[in-house]
Amino acid sequence: MRAELADKRGHGRYSLSPASLLSLDAGTRLVLPSPNGSALSLATAATPTLTGCFRNCRSVALAAMRYGRRIAVIPAGEQWPDHSLRPSFEDWVGAGAIISHLKGHWSPEAKLAVAAYQGIRSSLKNLMLQCSSGKELIARGYEQDVELAAEVNVSDCVPMLREGAYVRDNRSESS
Repeated sequence: MRAELADKRGHGRYSLSPASLLSLDAGTRLVLPSPNGSALSLATAATPTLTGCFRNCRSVALAAMRYGRRIAVIPAGEQWPDHSLRPSFEDWVGAGAIISHLKGHWSPEAKLAVAAYQGIRSSLKNLMLQCSSGKELIARGYEQDVELAAEVNVSDCVPMLREGAYVRDNRSESS
């Protein structure tokens, strides 16, 4: 893929650590080792697939609405040591952040995620620092990662899965 392989946090130049990506040059191709993200991406086949978080929630929602009226927002979560799904606070509430910008009718599950996001938005950073994932990262010396992840709508980048790689969705740039 002519891409640089990211490593575990604390190893190598780039990793899943958001702080390690702050110095990433535009146009750099990077392979991120994300087991759940990879599994979900492979499962989508030909379905237009975008990836979002708090940082780009509005842009991802606006881009998604250009692909149709039926939109699935799937919080990836984490994995337990046995590889089963470990639900995470930040992914569930992050899904609510994205859904909050979607127009149309929401499922009961979507309404619950939006209500959770809207209910904690003003204290998001503090709660991210206190949730299980946040505490784990802080204990390992990655508090900046948690703080970066808690920033809302600071990016207009919309990564879209194309031919096995996430690239900027150029359709979103007109938003």
